Order: sequence, then structure tokens, then C-alpha cells
Amino acid sequence: MAKAPEQEHPVKAFGWAARDSTSGHLSPFNFSRRATGDEDVRFKVLFCGICHSDLHSIKNDWGFSIYPIVPGHEIVGEVTEVGSKVKKVKVGEKVGVGVMVGACHSCENCNNHLENYCPKMILTYSAIYHDGTITYGGYSDTMVASERYIVRFPENMPLDAGAPLLCAGITVYSPLKYFGLGEPGKHVGIVGLGGLGHVGVKFAKALGAKVTVISTSPSKKDEALNHLGADEFLVSRDQDQIQAAMGTFDGIIDTVSAVHPIVPLIGLLKSHGKLILVGAPEKPLELPVFPLITGRKIVAGSGIGGTKETQEMIDFAAKHNITAEIELISMDYLNTALDRLAKNDVRYRFVIDIGNTLAATKP
Repeated sequence: MAKAPEQEHPVKAFGWAARDSTSGHLSPFNFSRRATGDEDVRFKVLFCGICHSDLHSIKNDWGFSIYPIVPGHEIVGEVTEVGSKVKKVKVGEKVGVGVMVGACHSCENCNNHLENYCPKMILTYSAIYHDGTITYGGYSDTMVASERYIVRFPENMPLDAGAPLLCAGITVYSPLKYFGLGEPGKHVGIVGLGGLGHVGVKFAKALGAKVTVISTSPSKKDEALNHLGADEFLVSRDQDQIQAAMGTFDGIIDTVSAVHPIVPLIGLLKSHGKLILVGAPEKPLELPVFPLITGRKIVAGSGIGGTKETQEMIDFAAKHNITAEIELISMDYLNTALDRLAKNDVRYRFVIDIGNTLAATKP
């Protein structure tokens, strides 16, 4: 008979969990973490970002959620224990864990530091770990992970506003680098000015590109240009604006996680231009082939990055003072925050103050 979550492992843990897909709400949850292995790093969780994926997972929108779910894959804190073989970090240092905590470590992707594309990649929460138990994420007081998945946080990187970079940051940084868009002389579009999009603007600018925000909301123009530093703003529902911008983009990073038309975006690309999808709508998008053929255009996807590139991204962000724009919340506000996130009522990322507010919610 399966053990209860609080009896599976020797280290007691406490967090908030969704028990099933129906309510969409989370509540206090006692569970356990494994003992610190030779190559493991244990840390006290101080902050955890709330990603749109958390919402999809809680509601099982993608069909592969495993309950109970302790969400959270933008996790930062302070190291409390390290295994005997750990070389990367020491007790007391600030670290983070992003979207994954395991992979096969023997395939071509893993050998090229692309654990994120390993067919056996293990998600930080709602997945099955090597030992057969469910993985639990960062809406909790303590975290343990293999050193391979630990990201060091530079001294000058604030933990609260830096946490969302572990998912949102790497999700936009990786395609900007891989597809050669984050370079001087390149014109990059960022579709959607949400949790991903707003950091996408910051990274693309810091990498030297000309950046245009493409949004359905004219009200975001001032924010995009004057606060986030975009060069131009395009209202995607304004046909005149879209027509005038046709064929002017080297690449577009599309961060929208709802179903939306992509044909107009393909029209904005120059010949050989690239449309990179990083949002994950729950239903398929419509993709006619003719607009691709007539300009040798590419539609591609990109998902987070390996640990090596995630560390590179965090170091780059620290050097260029890039952080997420956050609303810091207490643990007891979590369900309200999730309801607001479902309505896109956040500027631009909720981050839970785990260190100061989780303990008070223990029953």
C-alpha cells in the first residue's frame, strides 16, 4: 500500500497543495522530502514565483497533472545542507531551482547541457522522480535537488524579483540566443506583455536588439516604452499598424499562453524570419503553410533552457540589473492571486514570500 505523502521520506515538509482539478484552489499540506544525498543540495525556501504553468497544472489543462500538486518552479532560498560530493555551493549561499529536477544524464541532449530537452526530463513538481515518488515544488518550506539543477544567485541579484527569471527569464533568454535574435541590428517583436513578455523586452534590449512590443492592449503602450524600455509598440488589433509593419521583423518571441491567431505575426516577419512560440495554449493553433513558403519563414518552439544556460542567464541578468516586475504576496493570499492571474490581473509576476508568511498558515 502506498505511503502517505508525509511518510514517504525522512524530512518533514510543509506547503500548499491542490488535491484535485475541480476546485482550482490550494490549501495547507504536510508532506516529506528525501534525505540529502551525496550530490544533493537542501535549501530553505524564501521566495517562489507563480507561473502561468502553475495555473494550468492545478486545473490539469494539459492532461498530465499528478495530484496532490505542490506547484512552484521559480524557487529561491538559502542553502542549509549539502551532500559530501557537492562542489558548486556551500551552506548559507543563495540558490534557486527552476522547472526541472532530473533527467537521464546519458542522452545527446543531456551531454550537451540541454537536460530540458531530455525525453526523460523530470519536472520540479507533479512528476515522478527516480525513486518513484511524486515531485513537489516551491510553494513549500524546504527544497532538495541534485547539484546539477541548482542555480547560484549572484550577491547583487534580489531573491524575490530574481525568482521568476528561473522560468520566465530563461524561457525568453534561450530563444533570443539560440535563434540569433538578441543581437545589435536585429529587430525583435515580443508578443504579450505579461510575466514572460516583460522580461523578454529587458533581455532583448540588453542583448542589443531593437524591440517592439506587440499587444492587444493599447493601454500598455506607455508602460512598454517608458518603463520597460521598448523602442516601439504595435497594437495587434489595429490593421493599419499591422499593415505598416509587415515584413520588418527579424524574429518574434510569442509569449501568449491562450489560443490566438499567428498568421498576422508571420506576416510581420522579413523573409527568413523566425516566429518562436514559448507560450503553451491548451488547444492547437492554426498554421497555414503558404505564408511560410512564400518567405522561407520558420515557426519554432522553445522550452526553458539547460542548467548551464540558466546560470548564464542569471549571471547576465545580474550584470545588467534585469529583474522581474513583481507583486510580493503572503501565503494566505495565494488563492486570490491565482484567481487574479487567471484574469491576467497582475503586473507582471506574483511572488510568494514563503520565508516570512508560510509558517503562519500551518493548521
